[in-house]
Order: sequence, then C-alpha cells, then structure tokens
Amino acid sequence: MLILAFDTATDVATSALVSDGEVLGERVSTAVTLLEDLDALLRQAGTQTRQVEGLAVGIGPGSFTGIRIGLATARGLALALGTPAAGVSTLAALAAGAPRAVPVIDARRGEVFVLQEEPRVLVPGAFRPAPGTLCVGSGAVRYRSVLEAAGAEIPPDRDERHLPRARFHAALARNFGPAEALTPLYLRIPDADRTRTRA
Repeated sequence: MLILAFDTATDVATSALVSDGEVLGERVSTAVTLLEDLDALLRQAGTQTRQVEGLAVGIGPGSFTGIRIGLATARGLALALGTPAAGVSTLAALAAGAPRAVPVIDARRGEVFVLQEEPRVLVPGAFRPAPGTLCVGSGAVRYRSVLEAAGAEIPPDRDERHLPRARFHAALARNFGPAEALTPLYLRIPDADRTRTRA
C-alpha cells in the first residue's frame, strides 16, 4: 500500500511517502510548507497523486492550529484524490520511533502531553517517571531539567527521536476511511473555546 503520511501537531512538521513499509522519502519542515513537502515527496519518488492509496495524518495532541492544518490538508487531499485516510496519535508515533521511551510533547501553558498507558495533559512537575525512564519529544527537551531531576533520561536536543516521524504514522495507520470522520485528539479545551466560555 502506498501511503502519504504527515503530522503538523508540533512545531516541526514531518511527512513521508511509504510503500509497503519501505520509506521512499521523508521530509522535516514546518506546517507552512506541508503541501510543498508532499508534492516534493511524490515528485522525487516519480509517483503520481492518483497512485496514493492511503493518507496517514497525525491527530494530536499538540498545537490546536497545527492539528487543524493537518486534518484540513488530509480532508482536502482525500476529497481531491478520492483517497481514504487514517488518524494516528502524535504521541503514539513518537513512541514508535523510540521503543521503551515515554513520549512527552510540549503542550504550552506550562503543561505537557504524556503517553503513559493513555494520553494525559499535566504540569511537568506532576509527571513522575520511574528512575532511568527515557523521555522523548518537544516537552522532554523543553522541561529537561525538571524531568532529569525526577530521574528521567533525555537524549540530546537534536536527537531524531524527539520528532514524531511520519514514517511511523504510516506504520501505525489502521482502519482507513473517510477523512471527514477523523477526530482530533486535543486533550484540553482549545484557547478559542476557553475564551468563549468566559465571555
């Protein structure tokens, strides 16, 4: 199966073209250039858009805007190409790229998204990893001192295990179906909704 995979839930956008488990191309950039990246992946592999059999998209948690960009892109491509899509947790993709590690994503507002049995949002000081636990992701980098003080081990900042690589979204994608049925994984109320609630 030829899968076009991408994730824009964090500050770094990742995309990949994967054919039956073989990575044909991969890019790391920002959400602003996502469509350019996807086009470049297809051109470099000599593949036509009509050959893509599935889309795998990161559904979060992460930046509300980033998640919406990824889902909107998936819906637009699915509509234009008639291609089914599958949503993949950004935390799950991070975990797949670093076996036995705990994925930690910077949730802003002094919080992190963590995957421990299930996805959770909490303040870094409330996260109590077992001594020697390997933690990866943007939250692990940002709150390195807090997590290391709690006994966690954090790879160097530029270690690729901190990125939710799209190749793992392709590997984890299941139950392909209509892109409009994909549900974002926010874990908390978006800022816009929070402001509306206070008014």
